Amino acid sequence: MIGAGHAGLAMSRCLTERSIDHVVLERGEVANSWRTERWDSLRLLTPNWQSRLPGFGYEGDDPDGYRTIPEVVDFLSRYAEMIAAPVQTRSRVSSLTPADKGFAVVTQTGSWRCRAVVLATGACNIARVPAIAAAVPPHVATISSMDYRNPRQLDEGGVLVVGASATGTQLADEIHRSGRPVTLSVGEHVRAPRVYRGKDIQWWMDATGLHDERYDAVDDIDRVRRLPSLQLAGSPERRTLDLNALTGIGVRLVGRIAGISEGKAQFSGSLHNNCAMADLKMNRLLGTIDEWATSKGLDGEVDPPHRLAPTEVESAPPLGLDLQAGRIRTILWATGYRPDYSWLEVPILDRKGQVRHDGGVTEHPGLYLMGMQFLRRRKSALIDGAGDDARDLSDHLAAYLKQASI
Repeated sequence: MIGAGHAGLAMSRCLTERSIDHVVLERGEVANSWRTERWDSLRLLTPNWQSRLPGFGYEGDDPDGYRTIPEVVDFLSRYAEMIAAPVQTRSRVSSLTPADKGFAVVTQTGSWRCRAVVLATGACNIARVPAIAAAVPPHVATISSMDYRNPRQLDEGGVLVVGASATGTQLADEIHRSGRPVTLSVGEHVRAPRVYRGKDIQWWMDATGLHDERYDAVDDIDRVRRLPSLQLAGSPERRTLDLNALTGIGVRLVGRIAGISEGKAQFSGSLHNNCAMADLKMNRLLGTIDEWATSKGLDGEVDPPHRLAPTEVESAPPLGLDLQAGRIRTILWATGYRPDYSWLEVPILDRKGQVRHDGGVTEHPGLYLMGMQFLRRRKSALIDGAGDDARDLSDHLAAYLKQASI
């Protein structure tokens, strides 16, 4: 097992239940990414009750709250201890290669030979910064969401936040409230209310079975896996943080950044369309929830249906922004992440550097993947999704080992 985050630990528990000897190699400490690659104020986007791993769950008195990062680290550390996960910390993998009847794994602390490997290193190892970042004028500071910790890192003055999914909206909100005027560059996004009909939107996704939708039941799984994350924030107030909430405090919206030329940022004219599409898809989701609630006789037990106001966009959003004028002092790239497979010497990557797989089973026998977006279910990337995926893949891995021993 490579990676001791929630996915690797869930798989470790399932392998232990099957008496399959294994080791979990971790580059740092358990929950390393949560410890070192998150901003200070971040909270989980899922409520506490939804932090469920095989044989372990939330036991506190605030099931509808949202964990802070230290609380997430503590939760995963306690899980690793409870399941006695065989974690080798400070064991960064430098190469994984095919070997006779299995694989050879080289780490900074030693080498391993094994018959199977599970890649559980996550999807968010490297900030995905667009190539146009190279054209940013030198007097404008740039920072990725992976390196951002709090507004004190930033110069005083305006900030252009690029990307309006969960990360971009949260950082735009925090930075603007720090007194730095924010312009938010908006592309395709997925809008959702934090609470709908008195229940957290994640409760509805769980109860209706939407989170359990399987990868092999989706028409275009590749596109679905590329969809941005829901515009959600885990605030104590359980508030909806969408574009209307941001414009309500003074954040200015512009379209998707299309280029930077001669010190001027250029934005597409698709802002109205992207916002209209996000509103349409959100209302379809809420309609699905309403139909399910009615079918289950819940209408009298939850709040009545309602709809959020359409996203407000100025009639003629600017298509350009002069970065030489001094109003923008910092650009923050909230444009997503990508996995790091620089150490992987098995030919299973596609032209975009992603692992080719069928529900976590790669085309190389004995090599598996965990913890990625919509790996086997819509909830796969959530802490709550790791358990079901680990059970499925441990079934497959056990059968593979049995067959290989014949």
